Parts: sequence; C-alpha cells; structure tokens
Amino acid sequence: MDIVRLGNLQLSLFLMILIGLVLRKKNIIDEPGKRCLTDVVVNIIIPCNIIKSCLMPFEGNIFVTCSRILAAGAILQLIFMGLNHFLFNRYPDTRKKVLQYGTLVSNSGFLGYPVAEGVYGSLGLFYASVFLIPLRMVMWSVGTSYFMASHMSRRQVLQKVLTHPCLIGVYIGILIMVTQVHLPGFLTMTIKYIGSCNAAITMFIIGTILADVPFLTIFNRDSFLYSVLRLLLLPALAWGVSAALHLDAVATGIAVLMTGMPAGATTAIFAARYGSDAPFATKLTVLSTVLSMFTILFWCAVLPEP
Repeated sequence: MDIVRLGNLQLSLFLMILIGLVLRKKNIIDEPGKRCLTDVVVNIIIPCNIIKSCLMPFEGNIFVTCSRILAAGAILQLIFMGLNHFLFNRYPDTRKKVLQYGTLVSNSGFLGYPVAEGVYGSLGLFYASVFLIPLRMVMWSVGTSYFMASHMSRRQVLQKVLTHPCLIGVYIGILIMVTQVHLPGFLTMTIKYIGSCNAAITMFIIGTILADVPFLTIFNRDSFLYSVLRLLLLPALAWGVSAALHLDAVATGIAVLMTGMPAGATTAIFAARYGSDAPFATKLTVLSTVLSMFTILFWCAVLPEP
C-alpha cells in the first residue's frame, strides 16, 4: 500500500473543502448558488459518476467471488437498516435522519475506489464496484427516504425515490455492467468527464456549509461516537460477515475498507437540500474524514495479506 498516495488523497479532500469555504466566505457562492450547485450534483453529476463506476469488464472466472461479495454488501445494508430502527431514536428528528443516512452511506464511492486500487490493485477496484452495488441501491432509495419522508406521503416518497436521477443512474450502470454493452465513444467520454467533477463539486459544497459552522464545534460527543461506529464497529461487523461467507483475503479486505470509509459527502448535501441538520451533517463528514486517516491505516495493518 502506498501510504503517501493515501495521505495525499485525504489531504486533497480537505483542500477542496477549504476552497469551498473560502468561496462562501467571499460570497462568490451565495445561498442561491449553493442550492443550484447541490441540484446540479444530485441530478446530473452523481448519476454520471455512478454510471462511470460501472464502465469496466465483467469476467466470468471471478463470478463466484463477485456473487459472495455482492451478498456481503446486501447483508450489511440490511443489518445497517435494522440498526437504524433503534440506535438513534433519542435524537431530534432532523439529527436522527442525518445519523441514519450516515450509517447506511459512507464515502466509499469517492474515497473508497482509490483506496481499493492502492491496496489491492485492479482486482480490488473491481470487487469494490461489485460490493458497492447494494449500497448504491439503498443510498438512493431507503437513504433518501429518510430525508424526504417528512415532506410527502409514503406513496409520494416511493415514487420520488424510484424515479430519482441517481437511482436511474444505478439502473443504467448495472445494465451496462451485466450486458457489457459498448457505448459510443463520445457518450462514454461525456459520462466520464461529468462524473469526474463529483469529488471537487461535492467537497466545495461541504466547504460552503462548513463556512457557517464554528470549527471547534466539529469536535463534539455525538460526532465522535458516530465516527467510532462508522470507522471501527461497522467494518468489524463487515469482517464477521465476510468470514461467514468465506470470502478470500482480497474480498474481505474490500468489504472491511469500503464499510470503514467516513461519512459520505451526500450526508451534508441531502441534509441541506431537504431541510435537516446540515451543520451537524457537516461535522460528521469532516470529523469522520479526519479520523479515517488513521483508521484506514489501522485496518490495512490488521487485515490478512492476500
């Protein structure tokens, strides 16, 4: 594993957040601008990034391992949904939604892929894309319903979720991955170019939210306890599920590392978009990302060698 490369990746996240913070402080991005950026990310950039992650070969000789790691991802999401029914009931509704979403969704979609490739090479990158399929499905269905449920009926939530641009991106991505259809070159390039904007724009948005949050308040009890859950307890659970499914060392490492990523950037984005506790969501994202610089190295040290 290239520790320097991983450290540079982590630091680049904070640099992009800092740029967003400065843009907000100087009012280059005002409140309407922040809302506009959020809509562009949710409706265009993230769907393209999802499709982009599925543009890879699907070889039959590793189908058995892929099916097991896919099952591991699905089982873990079911367990996380179960935990969400009772873990956060003592919190106010706006904060509870953030914690529930943050338990389901990690930053594996951005930070996870470079870590997977840096530790396990191209095979790890491929396994990561398979493992994250259940997360993608839950993220844009159950995850988004946490935020939207208070604004509409259950039927409206279901309709909104099933037709959400990001979930449509999941449908298209899975279809491309399974059929291995070759898109026209110009279309592939367009998807990749737009999808590649995801990291920078989402970090900018988090920075604009952070601009309105006193930095020292990031270090609070709830944010720290969440980080322990997200970065240590849930990946330990993923290791147990991997052992039960008899995954090999590479697949086990991917399951643990992807589960042990910090809170996803969309936690803060959706909290802001749907009127939940966006400052608290930002604290979770930033603090868990800071602490992940140490916990990712810890998991890489204790995981079995392939």
